Amino acid sequence: MTQHSLGQSVARLEDPRLLTGRGTYTADIDADGQLHMAVVRSPHAHAEILRLDVETARAAEGVVGAHAEADLTADGLGPLPCPVVFNVPTELTVPPRLALARGRVRHVGDAVAFVVAESAGAAVAAAELVEVDYAALPAVTDSEAALAGGAPEIWAEAPGNLAFHYRNGDAEAAEAAMAGAAHVVELSLVNNRVSAAPVEPRAALARYDAAGDAFDLTLTGQGLHGIRNQMAGPVFGLPPARLRLSAPDVGGGFGMKNFAYPEWVMLLWAARRHRRPVKWVAERVEDFLAAAHGRDLRARVRLALDAEGRFLALSSHATANMGAYLSANGPGCPTRSFSTALSGVYAIPAVYMEVRGVFTNTVPVDAYRGAGKPEANYIVERLIDRAARVTGIDPVSLRRRNIIGTFPHRSALGMSIDGGSFGANIDAAVRLADRDGFEARREASLHAGRYRGLGLACFLETSRGAPGESAEVRFAEDGKVELLVGTESNGQGHETTYTQIAAERLGLPFECFRYVQADTARVRSGHGHGGARSMHQGGGAMAKALDAVLAKARPVAAKLLQAEADSITFADSRFTVRGTERFVPLAEVAAAARDPGVAGDGAADGLDSFVQDDNDLFTFPNGCHVAEVEIDPDTGSVRIERYLIVDDYGRLLNPALTSGQVQGGVAQGIGQALSEGIVYDPDSGQLLSASLMDYALPRAADLPAFEVHFQEVPTASNPLGVKGSGQAGCMAAPQTVMNAILDALAPLGVEQLDMPATPERVWRAIRSAGR
Repeated sequence: MTQHSLGQSVARLEDPRLLTGRGTYTADIDADGQLHMAVVRSPHAHAEILRLDVETARAAEGVVGAHAEADLTADGLGPLPCPVVFNVPTELTVPPRLALARGRVRHVGDAVAFVVAESAGAAVAAAELVEVDYAALPAVTDSEAALAGGAPEIWAEAPGNLAFHYRNGDAEAAEAAMAGAAHVVELSLVNNRVSAAPVEPRAALARYDAAGDAFDLTLTGQGLHGIRNQMAGPVFGLPPARLRLSAPDVGGGFGMKNFAYPEWVMLLWAARRHRRPVKWVAERVEDFLAAAHGRDLRARVRLALDAEGRFLALSSHATANMGAYLSANGPGCPTRSFSTALSGVYAIPAVYMEVRGVFTNTVPVDAYRGAGKPEANYIVERLIDRAARVTGIDPVSLRRRNIIGTFPHRSALGMSIDGGSFGANIDAAVRLADRDGFEARREASLHAGRYRGLGLACFLETSRGAPGESAEVRFAEDGKVELLVGTESNGQGHETTYTQIAAERLGLPFECFRYVQADTARVRSGHGHGGARSMHQGGGAMAKALDAVLAKARPVAAKLLQAEADSITFADSRFTVRGTERFVPLAEVAAAARDPGVAGDGAADGLDSFVQDDNDLFTFPNGCHVAEVEIDPDTGSVRIERYLIVDDYGRLLNPALTSGQVQGGVAQGIGQALSEGIVYDPDSGQLLSASLMDYALPRAADLPAFEVHFQEVPTASNPLGVKGSGQAGCMAAPQTVMNAILDALAPLGVEQLDMPATPERVWRAIRSAGR
């Protein structure tokens, strides 16, 4: 294979393996003598457990064990933690989240018992024999209803169902600006609850080593060091080193697989109890019933403008549905993450936000692609389009009038934005979308009996995730150069991009490298990929580790070449004495570096280099998207005729991979805007969208051919100049599509519509307008 430099659209190294069925996923892995687990789940949203009997199940054929909460408690297992720390003073109530419900269930799908058996079929059959008597209690699934007086109390520890009340910004300044404004526009907006629905459901295989009192968990997971730390000490009372987590190929995650789950605890405990490996593969319905959901934010928002259309202030008062328990990062999404992006790409002098986190009888909510920042961008962009209609100012002009143009810019909520092509993005998008010709296209659609709309929206991502990341370069005995990284891919193409970085830095062909990730026994530390951080944090750390390799190699090469170190140059995988043809290949230097006679005391590690990069800076991916839609008034169906993207992700390491990430995110954002929605019955708390028959993911036929354009504005926040691209698409698409729909319906007098804009909802809006 030839060497490829950064900036080229190299085909993914992973794809030949994955596309020919040679990938290895957790469900593909078996262990000798393994048992299988099936989980017994509550059919009630809220109920007291009066009696739970596992004896009949325990006696069933093929069953090795049937267990309830008392078994786990007897072994001293602790609750799953919620380690969120707020950046402003906020009191957080964290009720105990045990692996199995104790005394009461709090959402449909809450686990009450589990069975382990010789086969998956035997475990499922026996699970149906577990007898549970419930006394049903009133349930509440809506966050605002849960805060209302007289709502069912979900936790005694949380009176009024309030988990937290977060405030950030200057309330007095925002209110003063509102009072003196020429215009104040107000909206009530819903960011609908969704499921990540990755192609691969959750799965895991647990093993226990009695001699070392240590666990091994292979799982379809993301951010393995964090999951390990959530379980090792808090749940099992063990040092992290005695719990190894590893992940093979992972079929998507989008945030859902970033957390410790009760099922992981059950598996590990059962492996220790029965001294045999235990495996579990979720049914799709189990992920709808028990894996973390996303979004579910209701907000009353206001935007103040002066007579010339200058933004003066923005305020947001929101309720965030946290579900029945606090998931690991759940409270951070509508608070810390949300606050970083609330101003979008605009200079807004005063911003205030507050959000109430609320317990309800629903599945816990946690990070889903963007984790709070899509919700923030949706708010500001919907407000701007509404303000354009109220003031009569063109929506593009209104955005350009208020765009951030001077850098660095410090937002009202404290983010220091280092740069971006905000205004240029809008100008390019307007030109490429042929906005000037839109009215003619609208008329043509109207003549054909359809409504046509054009929506434009910007986004600002605040990309970093957890601060700091590690990377390591090792020269293996088989001649391969191993790249060990603390971020983890679940489909993004990291194996390709990290190899590109190393190939360019060391001048070696791709086949010289071996990529290593997602194994807490091999990778020293890591924060995973969440927060679109992999190339910013992980790539930056890898670049520094490669530089450390070359720094170690230079004096060794000088000794081999019998020259002064400052006369040595490096290029094309070899060290050369400047001005001569004398050189030594990197491979020879690596071998010599392990020879004490050449390298001295440092010979044990040779050129191997580990870097812990404590970078705590954010990057600011940004862009402007345009959607053109056509609506059939007889059915309410919305068809996206065109979708155009103009985005800035800094330096592009592999443009094709970046384009793929963006298009995937846009597809998910379109799904949220048009069809996806987790729906609970408000009275019984039953989940009504618990399968792909009822949860409407977007299909290929629902999507247009995306037009993707990039503006490269490198950042100085990392050595590579990159900005994260993994989350951006779903931060821009919802408001872009909804603005287009509302533009199409504006001539009818329709001013408000919530996501998802399903055909029925759009049809009803048209009929309510008298058409």
